[in-house]
Amino acid sequence: MNKSMSGDYTATVKQALVKVPEVTLLFWIIKIAATTLGETAGDALSMSLNLGYIISTAIFAVIFTIAVATQIKAKQFNKWLYWGTIVATTTLGTTIADFVDRSLGIGYAGGSSLLFIMLVLCLIVWRKTMGSISVDSIVSPKAEVFYWTTIMFSQTLGTALGDWVADSKGMGYTTSAIIFGGLLAVIAGAYFWTKISRTLLFWSAFILTR
Repeated sequence: MNKSMSGDYTATVKQALVKVPEVTLLFWIIKIAATTLGETAGDALSMSLNLGYIISTAIFAVIFTIAVATQIKAKQFNKWLYWGTIVATTTLGTTIADFVDRSLGIGYAGGSSLLFIMLVLCLIVWRKTMGSISVDSIVSPKAEVFYWTTIMFSQTLGTALGDWVADSKGMGYTTSAIIFGGLLAVIAGAYFWTKISRTLLFWSAFILTR
């Protein structure tokens, strides 16, 4: 087998192992819809049903663990399983963010800062362990564990930032949506017109679309 054929074969095998969708405009549209659904479900359990943040977090943590384990065991990409797991990270992220912001007594700013530090630490450990934090490198169970853990922290941080701007800063939901929409437009512009790391832009957009 010559080098060209070997390279094509390796690329094909690697692509077959990837169980995350291609990052396109449709990806971001579905992601926003899925996370909105997860936010609603998280609030429904913790607030509407008055179960509280701790009990709700425990319930959603079990669902999240089952969803991620099923996703990792899957032999190939399954869109229903993937987006179901995204919703699971959102529901868990919602109750964790609310607990950190409101129950720990550190406020939105403290909660957002703590969650940001945890997210950065997760990315650093992932990079040192696997050598890459690019979504294109999600081809092993260990990489998937890091991927879903990072997504969960990203969803949680996104919730905390949204609550901080909308509630604590008194911006309201409409103004906050405009602010985050503007930031996403900046990221989109950076993607098309600069050479800034695509990985950095992806995770930044992932947080803001939350």
